[in-house]
Amino acid sequence: MPERRQEQKLALQGGLKAVGRIEGKGRPKVGIEEFMAVARRFGFSPTALRKVRAAIAEEDMGGGPFLANYYSDLKETCVQRFERAARETFGVRHALGLNSGTAALHAAFVAVGVGPGKEVICPAIGFMATAAAVVTARGVPVFCDVDESLHMDPAAFEELITPRTVAVAPTHVMGGVCDMRAIMRIARRHKLAVVEDCAQSSGASFRGRLVGTFGDVGCFSISAYKIVGAGEGGLLVTDRKRLWERASQLAECGGLWRPDRFAAPRHEGELFAGTNYRMTELEAAMDAVQLRKLPAVVRRFRTVRTRILKRLRTYAEITPQKLNDPEGEVGYLLRFFPETLELGRQIAQALNAEGVNAWMRSEGASPDWHQYSYMYPITLGESPTGEGCPFGCPHYVRAGGKIEYGRGDCPVADDLFDRVISVHLNQWYTAADCRHIADGVNKVLAAYCTRDRGAAPWL
Repeated sequence: MPERRQEQKLALQGGLKAVGRIEGKGRPKVGIEEFMAVARRFGFSPTALRKVRAAIAEEDMGGGPFLANYYSDLKETCVQRFERAARETFGVRHALGLNSGTAALHAAFVAVGVGPGKEVICPAIGFMATAAAVVTARGVPVFCDVDESLHMDPAAFEELITPRTVAVAPTHVMGGVCDMRAIMRIARRHKLAVVEDCAQSSGASFRGRLVGTFGDVGCFSISAYKIVGAGEGGLLVTDRKRLWERASQLAECGGLWRPDRFAAPRHEGELFAGTNYRMTELEAAMDAVQLRKLPAVVRRFRTVRTRILKRLRTYAEITPQKLNDPEGEVGYLLRFFPETLELGRQIAQALNAEGVNAWMRSEGASPDWHQYSYMYPITLGESPTGEGCPFGCPHYVRAGGKIEYGRGDCPVADDLFDRVISVHLNQWYTAADCRHIADGVNKVLAAYCTRDRGAAPWL
């Protein structure tokens, strides 16, 4: 009996440990096969893949990498490195990496107070994600017409402001920039939050200042579809800590972003139910590298565009796209408006025949969610469960809100979206390439248009 009592004596009291050692030896949860799957996705040849496998097979991977931003033993995770690169690139106090530009927009709209009964003014041209994020935040988008820059017309913006308006979303589209001086002046006069959508113009600037840093929040798509980005990724930047906190709570409501995850709120409004828009370590590892390349990418595009524009002649029937800041735009598209749709179709066809990569939508083309009247998930006013919120939300109706969407609401956008000709540019064009493209454009325009030295200039 005394011996049995000794066997049961706790280790804390000097007894033997119940578990002296573990015999089972596990394998990495994420190991060689996962690494090879990434290598195959990079497109290495079978010969190279065999060499890669042989090299890493000699490594002791331990438990394998932990490919999430939180609870890592790294001094700086890849997501943190990406966010640091963003703070340094844009000169802001706070940055938040997310899994998409749409997630960044949703988080931003919630952060600035968009919700039931509230309106946000959005541009008539620009991808639907901007207005869709307003709806996801339970707000109502109001579409604003554009001018010949294809960006939000400041004069039209001010006319749309109502007591329900809480924010405006100036969207820098297709490598261009909005007139941020005019937009900010109007927004501040009416005490509206400003959420800049920079998804299509990362690295662009207005009057020497990077877009995304004018408003209360700047949102970016850092993805394979944009000039920098590896897969699907997003970025939110702001100088205001409370906005960063609210965006973080919406994007990561598990609380891992907080110093003490499960603690009570540190201030009113800090905690609320959100979702999970966390960026992965694999995405961040590549996008941190991509973001560092952004200034050089933009410089190359600008050089190409400037070389071409300087060689172009002016014609009576051609109006070049208005440039709100010729030196600040990214410049991956050269855009102009022919006098008529028929003339545009002829020019676009002739440009492609000359080897110039040009495109024109033209009247009667299929729907495109880059133009307000075709954004059916919004314009139909439907909700996932059929109640019609936020468009028919009691908060909105009681505040006097009533919205209907239809072609004709923004007549300038209706016209220009169909009529614009876009010439796609490549950052790697040489000086000779630029000369040949400019000569090709001049050749075609001279064949269909009237030379006019007094016509609207390209620069």
